[in-house]
Amino acid sequence: MTGGSPNSGNLDTFPKLLLENARIRGDKPASREKDYGIWQTWSWAEVADEIKALSLGLASLGFKAGDKLAIVGDNRPHLYWSMVAAQSLGGIPVPVYQDSVADEMQFVLEHAEVRFAVVENQEQVDKLMEIMDRTPSLETIIYNNPRGLRNYSQGFLHQFKDVQDMGREFEGKNPNFFEAAVDKTKGADTAIMLYTSGTTGKPKGVILSFDNTVITARNSIAQEGLTENEEMLAYLPMAWVGDNIFSIGQSYVAGFCVSCPESSDTVLEDLREIGPTYFFAPPRIFESILTTVMIRMEDAAAIKRKMFHFFLEHAKRVGSHILDGEDVGLMDRILYKLGNVLFYAPLKNVLGFSRIQLAYTAGEAIGPDIFIFYRSLGLNVKQLYGSTEAAVFITIQPNGDIRPDTVGRAADGVEIKVNDDGEVMFRSPGVFVSYYKDDEETKKTKTDDGWVHTGDAGFFDDDGHLKIIDRAKDVGKLNDGTLFAPKYLENKLKFFPHIKEAVTFGDGKDYAAAIINLDLEAVGNWAERHNLAYSGYTDLAGQDKVYDLIRDCIETVNNDLAQDPHLAGSQIKRFLLLHKELDADDGELTRTRKIRRSFITDKYAELINALFSGADRCTVEAEVTFEDGHKGTINADLKIQEVSLSASSTQAEAAE
Repeated sequence: MTGGSPNSGNLDTFPKLLLENARIRGDKPASREKDYGIWQTWSWAEVADEIKALSLGLASLGFKAGDKLAIVGDNRPHLYWSMVAAQSLGGIPVPVYQDSVADEMQFVLEHAEVRFAVVENQEQVDKLMEIMDRTPSLETIIYNNPRGLRNYSQGFLHQFKDVQDMGREFEGKNPNFFEAAVDKTKGADTAIMLYTSGTTGKPKGVILSFDNTVITARNSIAQEGLTENEEMLAYLPMAWVGDNIFSIGQSYVAGFCVSCPESSDTVLEDLREIGPTYFFAPPRIFESILTTVMIRMEDAAAIKRKMFHFFLEHAKRVGSHILDGEDVGLMDRILYKLGNVLFYAPLKNVLGFSRIQLAYTAGEAIGPDIFIFYRSLGLNVKQLYGSTEAAVFITIQPNGDIRPDTVGRAADGVEIKVNDDGEVMFRSPGVFVSYYKDDEETKKTKTDDGWVHTGDAGFFDDDGHLKIIDRAKDVGKLNDGTLFAPKYLENKLKFFPHIKEAVTFGDGKDYAAAIINLDLEAVGNWAERHNLAYSGYTDLAGQDKVYDLIRDCIETVNNDLAQDPHLAGSQIKRFLLLHKELDADDGELTRTRKIRRSFITDKYAELINALFSGADRCTVEAEVTFEDGHKGTINADLKIQEVSLSASSTQAEAAE
């Protein structure tokens, strides 16, 4: 049974969908959470009661239509319920990244004019109390986990359960208030306000209506055949548009259950226990999982390691063809089945991927080799291309026609075109209403007839698949005219488990160069196996043998680039290993771990100049933020190394 009902045309808001789900599938599970090692489940009927009590409690505290409700914390059923509770009263939820520092939260809460906040625990309460004097609109804070808050006696603080009790008392005096409020909600109303990651400046508040989110969810459910029986684990930030479309939008429209992990540290374990049928992960998650797999295999016995790599190579050769239902030779099928018994199925079981029928990756381009690895194991991973301004979906890779180097075709209900300057534009039911309090940016981004500028450069291949090259503003040229696409190069570098982040430079230069961040776990494991002592990240990043390891990775990338006549000239000639990990707390990454390229270019200008000066060393002094929040300075003398360039395919042919 797919989502919706005969009255689905009238179910144009999440509060209305909530009541419909409680009516037609009231006993089916809607929310799960693991707490102290035990999974707790709420049915749709129970979720409706929880949301109703909270919504009426908010009303008794003075929350009204148009008010903003900040949501801060890890993925928790109570926080998801808070969103719909606010929407039921005509309010607007504003989820905030839970790992944001107080100043980042202050900008969002002040800009959005937030009056109420529902937070997870003491940590988030303390952050909000720190900025209340700078956020005059914030009046009330509601917390779910009371641990550590016993002696907090401020009048503006309320426990989640207490507010629900207020709501039940309010209902006794105001029967049918909730149902009447829900009935007033309509598709054109604002459903949520989500703030962009701020890669190029201050975050912008993106206003999405119920029509944007509900229609987009309904279209994607129909296109992919999702049902009320899906199982999904919600572990990505609630402030991210994808989590809202998957964990609320599609869940409420289709009626499937969303589970929340015990903590960010137990996601992989909880994934195995839930065994989701529907899964989303950005490339960095798939990369991290692959890194863990490869590290463990390097520690395995030699014969097991050789067998694994043998069957892995066979899977890469035929696995994707089998998954797509293409013809494969009998012996190849038999060998693949043997590999499935010995390696592929056990590996998917350990990762919690055994039941997955559909998995998406998006946010950044995924390395083709990483993509092929998962599909070769029989995992139906597909790339989609989207944005906050689209309510996620712009393109989806169609079943049976999956390609590692494209993002597929237009999703249902979406139109796409590529401008003469190469910028991708789209128009769809998901097109955002506006940027909050920013008419100028809204007009720059959205045309009068509804087309949206993505800022991405791309083109359609001969079969109508969209290829995204890079951010349009980041694509440049070397001095010899060679195309320079930094993100494309960075994604190829990050395929290697030893490389966590990479930032490449070359626009207006004679060659391309890179600043590399090590993956401490992967390189640390490699160092231990090679008896290489080190005292920490900075020490490890300065060692000659580690430089040799990374140089080999870059040379492999260069060899691959040499096969592409458009990119052969952008091979990486020089690199250095940064003395610290790039960090969102230091402003180098967004909260969704996207590189703030302009910030890094300014902060590490001396290092970048050294990469293009011919120098073999460069000193650097940089401020860092430690885990406990205090700041310090790291000084380092960094080495710069040359990398061998590969002859292009054209040059190789000429030599012959």
